[in-house]
Amino acid sequence: MSGHDRRRPDDRALGLGCAITRRDFVHGALLTGAGLAGGAFSAPAAAAVAAPAGAQDLPGYYPPRLTGLRGTHPGAFEAAHALRDGLAQPEPRLLEEDYDLVVVGAGLSGLAAARFFLDRQPAARVLLLDNHDDFGGHAKRNEFELEGRLHLLNGGTLLIDSPRPYGAVPAGLLERLGIDVAALAKSVPHPEVYDGLGLEIGMHFDRHTFGANHLAIGYRSRPWRRFLAGAPLPAAAKRDVARLEEGHVDYLPGLASDDKKRRLLAMSYEAYLRDVAKVHPAVVAIYAGRTRGEWGVGGDAVSALDAWGIGLPGFAGLKLAPGSIPGMGFTPAGYADTGGSLRLHFPDGNATIARALVRSLVPAAVPGRTVEDLVTARVVYAALDRPGAAVRLRLSSTAVGVHHDGPPESAQQVIVTYARDGATYAVRARHCVLAGYNMMIPYLVPELPAGQKAALHELVKTPLVYTSVAVRDWRPWAKLGVRQIYSPGGYHYVAALNPTMEIGDYRGPRSPDEPTLIWLHRTPCRPGLPEHEQNRIGRAELLATPFETIERETRAQLADMLGAGGFDPARDITAITVNRWPHGYAPENNALFEPVLPESERPHVVGRARFGRISIANSDSGGGAYTDVAIEQAHRAVTEQLGA
Repeated sequence: MSGHDRRRPDDRALGLGCAITRRDFVHGALLTGAGLAGGAFSAPAAAAVAAPAGAQDLPGYYPPRLTGLRGTHPGAFEAAHALRDGLAQPEPRLLEEDYDLVVVGAGLSGLAAARFFLDRQPAARVLLLDNHDDFGGHAKRNEFELEGRLHLLNGGTLLIDSPRPYGAVPAGLLERLGIDVAALAKSVPHPEVYDGLGLEIGMHFDRHTFGANHLAIGYRSRPWRRFLAGAPLPAAAKRDVARLEEGHVDYLPGLASDDKKRRLLAMSYEAYLRDVAKVHPAVVAIYAGRTRGEWGVGGDAVSALDAWGIGLPGFAGLKLAPGSIPGMGFTPAGYADTGGSLRLHFPDGNATIARALVRSLVPAAVPGRTVEDLVTARVVYAALDRPGAAVRLRLSSTAVGVHHDGPPESAQQVIVTYARDGATYAVRARHCVLAGYNMMIPYLVPELPAGQKAALHELVKTPLVYTSVAVRDWRPWAKLGVRQIYSPGGYHYVAALNPTMEIGDYRGPRSPDEPTLIWLHRTPCRPGLPEHEQNRIGRAELLATPFETIERETRAQLADMLGAGGFDPARDITAITVNRWPHGYAPENNALFEPVLPESERPHVVGRARFGRISIANSDSGGGAYTDVAIEQAHRAVTEQLGA
């Protein structure tokens, strides 16, 4: 039987056989298989060798243009999983390289750590290692050339936005990088394009969840009766939606504001809707998924108070006073206390910040001088790891061991071992900052105290998927009058047209006749379990899901959403990139399942303790999945090392 014959009957209509840009291709092998990691540490051989060239040094190497499975792509995680599983490690080859600092992880926190170290030690020699084939960590960008024009979308970190205003350290770093958030927030976005066409927010009711396929348009902009007129909901459910959204009812009468907050903190948002607000079960299905954008899990695993803190419906009638109480999660507490930071979305998300940091570290790698030309600059990857350079950034290099060369309390250097292209190498450094994922650190540094390793293992990250879809035009969206669609029961919980922006030479599409990008967000989880158990199951599902499955689900969902506007996935889709992040958002405290501890006893604080010449920097160690948190933790780690 041929592969074509094995397809589902609707695959041809969805366009799975069409010749689009969907498969990965890397210039050179995509490296690191199993068997490269784990086991007891063995000192590298005495005879030092020069570091061999890697794929990034070859002409034409340019990961932002790759499609298919990106994010944690094939080749980026196998050596780490082998380390986790305790597989034997070949003897590392010592390189002819000694550094003042080695940073493990070239995401925003690792890049910021290198910058802060060089600010204090301008003559220092620094090496950054990253397991991915591109820098930026979660702050990746997807590039598409559509009809001769550059189109950008974030492959990870979405925007500059935090539950609290940026502090002096992260705000100061952005300013030094030439990123004036307040000014750019006024000039970069151009919402008048979609507003001028009357495009609104929609809600898609899928046939699997609600019994019929229907797109309601005008969420929170049209009267509820009109918005829900054709929705496949019972009349009682439609009345309950209006009751929740209009917010006139106090569902906890007779209690003071803080007492109401404590009650809400002890119940899930789903339980609040079902048992306190007593809405129809279909309404629970509509709103329980609204927490996925912030936490990656549904309302069954997020407290009702945290849902209030991010502005979800059902609480206006309670008349809660502003401000948080002990136990609220990092995100809602911040918004409740301060209203959050300034917001700015670059065309590629926070990948622009990563590029700005790399430009400051290796100027030859990122041509130009301003943030405006930064957005469209083509990175020279071959310049990132030049022999003899003071700062070197080595991609596709997975750290598999970090050890003190002697007792941690007196050692004068650390030895960092990494896997690349099927071999392992070692370098020496006076200091090391670990800026990757916290859950890997106990395997990288097995000599850590047991209590610190246990704390690091508690920090379970949230899996998520950002799917970027290139389409030949966006006429169906304009015809339907919609720019963003929330899908309570969909494979992706939200889909949206790429925001229209202008900065430097970059210009987003203005006419529905032009090609554009669609952004979709999925958070795999298993409702009914504690948050971290849902995360673990979602991660396993995501790693086991082939690209073809995600492609099929994406095509089918867009066809269901937009079919009434004339969308044809076989005709209209021209490229797909799936940004898969099995370890996505940094974990935050969840009072439904975790004790409310003093700050000094929280796992992320215990886990980040300095260990000799090794410090830890990442958003995990700050307890919040935000760029300013990652930068603050980088500054703390560098300060620890240089002050030790």
